[in-house]
Amino acid sequence: MSIRIRNITKQFGDFTALKNVSLDVPSGSLLALLGPSGSGKTTLLRIIAGLEQADAGSILVEDEDVSQQSARDREVGFVFQHYALFKQMSVFENVAFGMRVRHVAAAEVRTRVNELLHLVRLEGLGNRYPSELSGGQRQRVALARALAVKPRLLLLDEPFGALDAKVRQELRTWLRNLHEEMQVTTVFVTHDQEEAFEVADQVVVMRQGNIEQSGTPQDVFDHPATPFVMDFLGHVNVFHGRLESGQMHMSGFAMEYPEYQQTQSRDATAYVRPHEVELNRTPQGETSLPVRVVHVNPAGPVTRVRLLSDVFGAALNVDLSPGRYHELALRPGDQVFATPKRVRVFLPEDYAI
Repeated sequence: MSIRIRNITKQFGDFTALKNVSLDVPSGSLLALLGPSGSGKTTLLRIIAGLEQADAGSILVEDEDVSQQSARDREVGFVFQHYALFKQMSVFENVAFGMRVRHVAAAEVRTRVNELLHLVRLEGLGNRYPSELSGGQRQRVALARALAVKPRLLLLDEPFGALDAKVRQELRTWLRNLHEEMQVTTVFVTHDQEEAFEVADQVVVMRQGNIEQSGTPQDVFDHPATPFVMDFLGHVNVFHGRLESGQMHMSGFAMEYPEYQQTQSRDATAYVRPHEVELNRTPQGETSLPVRVVHVNPAGPVTRVRLLSDVFGAALNVDLSPGRYHELALRPGDQVFATPKRVRVFLPEDYAI
C-alpha cells in the first residue's frame, strides 16, 4: 500500500508541529523519518496512523483518502518505543489481542499467533509474561502483535530507542530481514542516523516541522541539500571564509571547490567530514593545512584523531583506517598536514528554513 501525504499542518496551541508537509511513501518500501526531538516526525507518524488529526491536509492510502477514518479503520499496525504490552497477559495473548477484538475464530488465532512467534524468533515463549522477557524480546512481541491483524501499513515510533546498543543492532538486522520477507509498507521514526541508514530504503530528514531532504540513504549522506542535513548526519569540520574562482579562502589557506567558478567573492561555510580528510607527514600542495596532533583514539574500526590548527585556532577531527594510523605512527604533539579530499560549501541563503 502506498501512502501519499498532502499539505499536512498541525498545531498544538501556539506551537506549529508540522508546516504544510507533503511526502510520498512507495508501496512496499521501508521509510525512516529522521530528525532531532521536536522536528515533527512522531506527530506525522501519529497522523498517518489516525492517532492525531491534522488541522489541514490529507492522508491517502492507495489513493483512498483516510484523513477522517479512525486508527482501526485505517488498518495500521503501530509499535511504540516502550512496547505497550499488556503485563497481565501472556506473550500468546498479547499477540492474539487484536484478532480476538475482531472476533477471529479461535483456530485461526492459534495458527496465526504460532506463525508470528516463529517469525519473530520467540517459539516456545508463548506462555511467558512480558516481565519474564528481555527488552529485545518484548519489542519483538510488540511487532508480532502489530502484524497479527495483517495491517496495510506498519508504523514504528522509535522502536529500538529503549534498548541497549547491542540489542538495537541485532533488531535492526532482524527488522530489515523481516521487511524483505513480508513487504509491508513501513514507516519508522528515529533520531539515530546509523539506524535509519542501515534499515531504510528512503530517509526523510525533518527539522522544525519541515522536510529538509528526502532520498535514499546514500543520496542524503553524499549530497546533503542543506547545512542542517550536513551537520545532523554525523560529525563535521566547519570552516568559514570567502568563496571565489573555484576556491574557498580562509585566513591564508584555500580549499578547492570547482563547483563555484564565479569571480564575485561571497561569504560561505565549508563542511568536511572527518573521514574525508587525508593526513600526511609532509604538505601535499597549497591545500594542505599544518596541524598539531592533540589526541589519538585507536579503539574501534576507525582511529579518531583530534588536531589543532594554529591557523584557525580551532580543533579538527579526522578519522583514519587502522592501517593508515599505524603507517603514520601518530603521537600527541606531532606536526602533520591535513588535506580535505571532499568539501561541501553552503552560501548564506542555504541556511534559510
